[in-house]
Formats: sequence, structure tokens, C-alpha cells
Amino acid sequence: MNRQKFIDKFMAAFFILVIIKVIGILAQLFHQSFWSVVGTLVIFIIIAFIIFIVLTRLEDKEKERNSGGRHGAGGGSFYVENSLFDRIRSKYEELAQKYIDEKDYKKAARVYMNLLRDNYRGAKTLEEGSFYNEAAVIYLKKLKNKSEAANCYEKAKQYRKAIDLYKELEQKEKVGDLYREINDAKNANTYYQMVVDDYVSNNQMVKGSLIYRKKMELPEEAQKILLKGWEEDKDAFNCLNNYFANIFEVKKLDQEILELYQKTPEEKKLTYLEAMKYEFKKDEKLQSTIRNIAYEIIAEKVATHSEIVNELKHFNPNDEVILKDISRYKTGRNRMFRN
Repeated sequence: MNRQKFIDKFMAAFFILVIIKVIGILAQLFHQSFWSVVGTLVIFIIIAFIIFIVLTRLEDKEKERNSGGRHGAGGGSFYVENSLFDRIRSKYEELAQKYIDEKDYKKAARVYMNLLRDNYRGAKTLEEGSFYNEAAVIYLKKLKNKSEAANCYEKAKQYRKAIDLYKELEQKEKVGDLYREINDAKNANTYYQMVVDDYVSNNQMVKGSLIYRKKMELPEEAQKILLKGWEEDKDAFNCLNNYFANIFEVKKLDQEILELYQKTPEEKKLTYLEAMKYEFKKDEKLQSTIRNIAYEIIAEKVATHSEIVNELKHFNPNDEVILKDISRYKTGRNRMFRN
């Protein structure tokens, strides 16, 4: 097929499609509003006119080439087809961008979906224009993207619809958040508890405690789960550190530090010592208790962990004598090993 024949056939097919499309648009009057149908028809007429102009120009150029003499006809039709479709697509893109610039997001979305066959960009354009319900429908029905649809329903404050989708996606914490948004505390806590149980089963005790404290407002349960993590050696240091961080009264914290230390088994005392470095800096009223605990742990462990003497400086930051004693101890120990 030479280029002229291709253009002629394409134009014939184009006019047939235009007629069919116009009939289809008019048929929408039976189930859509009059002005909605008129808007769609106007957009289509504009696009059809643009395509007609492009085709006409291509036809004129081809006639000029033919009048000037034929030059190898073989590979020309492929070039014409690509050139034609690229130009049409470019016009569609320009039109969609024009509507976006004019803040007419619905028309831009129609161009993307109906003419460019790009449902994703159509949905994103509707979302950009704050038409969240419409965007959600496209994500759900055209793109099968439940996550994006749920996000749009949430933005539209269609919380029940969003909850149903998040349940299917097994995003339990999100379900809890949305139940809380609609003041359904019972269902919210049911789903938050599922999240906590998942964290605990995966030994993520700190994350579980944060759900109890920040979302379920159960600080005592949060402390229990942190204590469980410490006792069962599941992310022990972070559990202990967070446990102490959640005690805000200095006198109570001082008492808890001492009582918990007395229950600490030998194999975990080095971890306890590490936690004491942080607690020591919180308040001067804590320092006496913490320093005594540190001295006791260091004295017990120095025979098997000689480097532990370096920890003394954390509990005596301004004591130069301690620093000199540490230095002398290390020097003497090095000489002993050399001899």
C-alpha cells in the first residue's frame, strides 16, 4: 500500500468512526445528564477536528510529493503511519495539558482515558483535581488497584469504603486508624490488638508497645510488653531503654531502676549497664543509685572483661582521678601480660 492510498483509507475509516462515536455519545442521554453529554460531545468534536486537520495536511503533502514524481514507494507507509499516530497522540497530550492548566481536571481525565487509553494518568489527574471518589472508581474498576482506591476513598472521607478495601489488603493498623476516625473505638482497638499480636509474634516488642501507648492509650499494657521483651531477651536493650523512658516521675524511676536490677540475671547485667549510661544523664537525683549499680556490675565483671573499667568514666564524667586510675589499671595490666 502506498502512502496516498493509506491516507485515503484512514480518512474513510476515521469518518466512519466519528459517526459511530457521535451516535454513541448521543445514546448516553438515556442515562446521563444533558450537559454532561454535551461536554463529552464538544471534547470529541474538538479532537476530531484536530485529527481532520492533521490528515488533511498529510494528504496535501503527499499530493505534492506525487506531483513532483514518484520515489521508492516501498517503506513509506510505515513512516506515514508512525508520523500520523505520533502527531495525533501529541495533540491529545497537548489538549489534556491545556485542560489541566485550566484546572478542568475532569476533561483532562477524559482525554487520557478515552483518547490516550491511559487510565492511570486519568485517575491521577482526577486525584490531583480532588475528585477522589471518581479517581477511586477508576483505580478500582479499571486498574484493579485497591491500595490507590482505598487511599482516594480515605481522602474523600468515605471511610467505610476505605475500611473495606484496607481489610482486603490486610492493613490492620490502617483499618484501626479509620475506625478511630469515625469514633468506633471498639473496632479500632480490635484491629490494633491484631497489630500488637503480630508484632509480638515477630519479637518486635517496642513497636507493639507503641501501638498500646499511642493508639490504644493503654500505657500500662505498653510497659508490660516492654518488660516481657526485656525478660525474654527479645530486643532486650531497646525494650529496657523504652521501659525506663516511659516513667516520667524521677522518684518512681529511681525505685524501678533499683528493683529491676535486683531481678536481673548475671548474663544480662552488661546489657543493664549499657542502659544505665542513658539513665545516668537524665537527672542528678538518679545518679547515686545508678552509680552504685554500675560499680557493682563492673566489680563483678572486671576479672573476665577487663575492658569494662572504661565504663567508669560514663558514671564519673568530671572526675579526673577516676580517669587516671583507669589509665594506671590498663598500663599495669598490659605490663603483666608482657611479663
